[in-house]
Amino acid sequence: MAKFTSEDKVQAVSRYLNGNESSYEIAKSLGTNHKAILKWVKQYEYNGVDAFIKRYTNYTQQFKLDVLNYMIEHGTFFVETAAIFNIAAPSTILVWKKQFETQGLDALQSKKKGCLSMKKESMKQTNQLPAEGSVEALEARIKQLEMENAYLKKLNALVQNKEKSPNKTKRK
Repeated sequence: MAKFTSEDKVQAVSRYLNGNESSYEIAKSLGTNHKAILKWVKQYEYNGVDAFIKRYTNYTQQFKLDVLNYMIEHGTFFVETAAIFNIAAPSTILVWKKQFETQGLDALQSKKKGCLSMKKESMKQTNQLPAEGSVEALEARIKQLEMENAYLKKLNALVQNKEKSPNKTKRK
C-alpha cells in the first residue's frame, strides 16, 4: 500500500463526506483499501486535520492503560479508539492489548530506543590516566605487556600448526 500525504487524506475524506462517492470508489482511485478511507474519516471526525500530522510520540504506561480501559468500557473497536485518542495506527492498540494480556502491566512500560549513553563515571576513568611511574601506571603497563605476550604466543602457535598441516592449499 502506498503512503499518502496529509493533503491526500484530507481530499479523500472531503470527497467521502460530500456524499458523491463511496469509500470503495475513492479507494480504487487512490489505489488503497476502502477500510483505509473509513479509518481516515473516523480520524478526521474526532481530530480534524490534526489527525493527519505525523507525530513521533512515546506513549506513557498510564496513557496506554487509559486507552485500553476506554475501549473495554465503551465497547469501541480499535479503529474508533485510535481515532478518539489520535493514535496513527489502530494496530498499536492491538499490540498493547496483547502485551497487557500476556505479560501484565509492566509490558506497557515504554522502552527507550537508540544508543545507550555512557555513564559519567566510566568517562572520568578513561580520561584520567595514571601518573607515569605510579603503581597504577606500572600495573597497567604490565597488563598491556602480558596481553601482547599472550597474543604473540597464540599467533606463533597458529603459524606452527599451519606449517605442520599436510593439507596445504596452493593458491593460483
